[in-house]
Amino acid sequence: MAIGAGRDDTLVGRYVQEDKVPWYRKRNLRLLYLLMFPTCIGIEMTSGFDSSMMNGLQAVPTWDAFFGHPRSTILGLLSALYSLGSICSLPFVPYVTDKWGRKFAIAFGSVIMIIGAALQTSSQDFAMFVIARFLLGFGIPFAIVAASSMIGELAYPKERARIGSLFNASWFIGAIVAAGVTLGTFEMPTNWGWRIPSVLQVIPSLLQITFIWFLPESPRWLVSKGRGEEAYAILAKYHAEGDLNSEFVRLEFAEIEETLKLEKEQAGKSSWRQLVSAPGMRRRLIICSFLGLATQWSGNGLTSYFLARILDNVGIHDDRTKNLINLAMTCWGFVNATTLALTAPRFRRRTMYLTCTISLTLIFTGWTIASAQYSITGSQAASRAVIAFIFLYSPAYNLGFNALTYTYLVELFPFHARAKGIAVFQWWGRAAGFFNQFVNPIGINNAGWKYYISYCIFLLFEIGVVWFLFPETSNQTLEELAFLFEGDKVRAEQQKRIEEDLHEDKAPIPDNASDKESALHVEHSKI
Repeated sequence: MAIGAGRDDTLVGRYVQEDKVPWYRKRNLRLLYLLMFPTCIGIEMTSGFDSSMMNGLQAVPTWDAFFGHPRSTILGLLSALYSLGSICSLPFVPYVTDKWGRKFAIAFGSVIMIIGAALQTSSQDFAMFVIARFLLGFGIPFAIVAASSMIGELAYPKERARIGSLFNASWFIGAIVAAGVTLGTFEMPTNWGWRIPSVLQVIPSLLQITFIWFLPESPRWLVSKGRGEEAYAILAKYHAEGDLNSEFVRLEFAEIEETLKLEKEQAGKSSWRQLVSAPGMRRRLIICSFLGLATQWSGNGLTSYFLARILDNVGIHDDRTKNLINLAMTCWGFVNATTLALTAPRFRRRTMYLTCTISLTLIFTGWTIASAQYSITGSQAASRAVIAFIFLYSPAYNLGFNALTYTYLVELFPFHARAKGIAVFQWWGRAAGFFNQFVNPIGINNAGWKYYISYCIFLLFEIGVVWFLFPETSNQTLEELAFLFEGDKVRAEQQKRIEEDLHEDKAPIPDNASDKESALHVEHSKI
């Protein structure tokens, strides 16, 4: 049982609690997770690569000279175009994801990002680079929204939270590669010093397009489209090692099928209006909007895109030193983010978010004080303290906003609104990112350490929002959480329908389902 979390007393929940066989001893489930890594989890590598690459390129002399030594507004524009592209695509993302499926949306976004990376590599002037940044940003939300939904909907319930948390932690894999590449190319005397990192940005998207065809579609999406037999076969193959007669799969399928029917009855026609049509949905909307802002306005935008300028402000001007710090910080982020992704989901979500926001407030306040001390006295001790606070900031941020955000969003929204909810989160995050990427270099350049005070104030606000608004979602199935805010009456109706479905034995088991391997035949003959 999860530490500090209530026990899940649904039938599916009890089966999961009693299952003592680890995932790596289940052949089909092990295969599923291995396929998820380069397709779904690898998507965040693209964002990590982009952020770290833009950090590193600012310390690559040939890039700096080629684009006319961009600073302040121009530098902000180069970084912010990535977020602007995302903002423009997000209204269309839920439509594509819900209509054509999670797999199609991932492939569609990956193709756009490949075009953007190719254009960025071949840029001949400022305008080409800007258009490339926009295309890269336009494609990424299709992949992120679809992949985060797919992970939650495909993973075995026992590992769902950890796999979802690893999705965000993979950001650092791309960031480490980009930091290492820019460290290795920054001294090159030609423009290949910045073109090589740009061309390597295409690799994660190529991996996604290659492996997406081997990954099954979301069973919940298939059920929503009337393709129950295919969904049942996928659940049997990966959650019961191919046993189509598994009692657990019957329970899981009944829970999914009846919950989706009830969701449709409660919500009516799927549209953006449903996010504001009922008190429960409005609360979900407020929480996901806040999370979008908080994941960007907690100070992480400073180190993600403008570390070189921050280091300038504390007396570190050597380009090699800047790139080494960028690489070291990214490696440290990967270590603590992966560790926290594997451990944080075992605790209560509210507890982790409160610990995260309180820690960030204290650390960022110390960072601001140390920066002020250096500005006033030029103290080398204060300069070193800023570096220390930047490294302390990483695990504090990753504890909540990295390890739990997509896991929490998938748990927070029912299926019919999940893609829209994550898209709203992305919209606020990208809008906040655009603002930060455009304003941060101006603020750092003009106000120095005083600019950091605004982040300290917002972090205090974050503590209050988490305390008053965040519900607890840990250790429950997605279907049990579908009516989190809708009241006991709806949940009682949900359980009644599930029990009736089980009693009537509506599971779509094919007549030839005599052995465990028959699930393989059903899956591949129908999909």
